[in-house]
Amino acid sequence: MAILLGKPGVDGLSEAVGALREWQYDGAPMQLHPGDLGWFWRSGGEATAAAVRTWSRDGQLLAVGLLDGPRLLRLTIAPDIHRDEELARQLVEDVTEPKRGVLPEGKVNVEAPMGALVQELLIENGWHADEPWTPLRRDLTEPVRDPGVRIEVVGPEKAHVFVAVHRAAFDGSRFTDERWHAMAAGLPYADARSLIAYDDQGHAVATVTVWSAGPGRPGLLEPMGVHRDHRRHGYGEAITVAAAATLRELGSSSAIVCTPSSNVGAVATYKSAGFQQCAEARDRYRDA
Repeated sequence: MAILLGKPGVDGLSEAVGALREWQYDGAPMQLHPGDLGWFWRSGGEATAAAVRTWSRDGQLLAVGLLDGPRLLRLTIAPDIHRDEELARQLVEDVTEPKRGVLPEGKVNVEAPMGALVQELLIENGWHADEPWTPLRRDLTEPVRDPGVRIEVVGPEKAHVFVAVHRAAFDGSRFTDERWHAMAAGLPYADARSLIAYDDQGHAVATVTVWSAGPGRPGLLEPMGVHRDHRRHGYGEAITVAAAATLRELGSSSAIVCTPSSNVGAVATYKSAGFQQCAEARDRYRDA
């Protein structure tokens, strides 16, 4: 059977999200997570559907990609076919040829699981390794310590507080109350929680959203940020610990996060919260 490249549409997003949940497992290379679609959902269901690409054979999903920007495809593959040559060659053809409707001409990036055959074929086709990213994991078998600060789970009535801290944590952020509500209405948010950390004076100082992929599977932190006026007081570590505890309550087997290796402060924060640093991952890019 031929491998078919598709765009799921809003009605087909549930199948893509379901496949991403099933493909998460402890020890997997860093890969696209249902929480990545969940965070993208802040732009709405139609925009999310327009950014998703699927590859299927005989009605079965083999790979799911998210255009996290017009020139970056974040791609993952069903675990048992990471080395499937037919699929890997099809993926390379589809991301290389602009007429296929995946990536445009010029410089573009592809994120794919390290060790997958598609990585090797991209190199053979002249794609280069981009800047390194550091994945980190924390096992959630044992209870998580108290974070030492007050943590609040965000509901619709506190969305504006979450948004304000997020915007103060990420320069240039365009996050809004409306975008939080759009994210919270998305399919993946049924297994997610947004958290706010407060200092002793009652100021909101840090935020994080955590995404479960279901019981017994790794959950994702995306994104975590500390208000620019409250940094260097341990609030990043505190809310990361709270994030791990929340994922454990949701049934996650582990907590995962990924940050640019150049962001040494973020790597140190996650490690201080009990996360273990894993082997670096790199996108592949094609020159303009």
